[in-house]
Amino acid sequence: MDEKDLSILNFLMENARIQKTKLAEKLGVTEAAIRRRLSKLEQQSIILGYKPVVNYRIAGLAASLTGIDVEPDKLWHVVNELKKIDNIKSMFMTSGDHTLMVEIVANSVDELSETHERIEKIDGVVRVCPSVLLDVLK
Repeated sequence: MDEKDLSILNFLMENARIQKTKLAEKLGVTEAAIRRRLSKLEQQSIILGYKPVVNYRIAGLAASLTGIDVEPDKLWHVVNELKKIDNIKSMFMTSGDHTLMVEIVANSVDELSETHERIEKIDGVVRVCPSVLLDVLK
């Protein structure tokens, strides 16, 4: 990854809907060069997807950022089971208080609670620590 790739990532993190022609103009390269760079970043799994930032409260949804503590020898089993849960929108391995952090979005608080209960039942999960999102500020 070079300076231009980093610039592309920064622009996309600010606005993933930025037009490729605008990116090319800002970076002083052709649109074809932007397309090649984006394709390469996607193939290298540097860019995993493009998602909107949603204000869940206004949309009438329930969401949480949930910490999950996992038995070390069952980490990949747990990760694979979590990937099967549609309500989990993002998943991160962390070095902080929890082994994993997941973003969960549900249609109701009841559905959110059911998702947390489902996670608790996965073999290898030691503890589930949900933080329900009250509002999205940025």
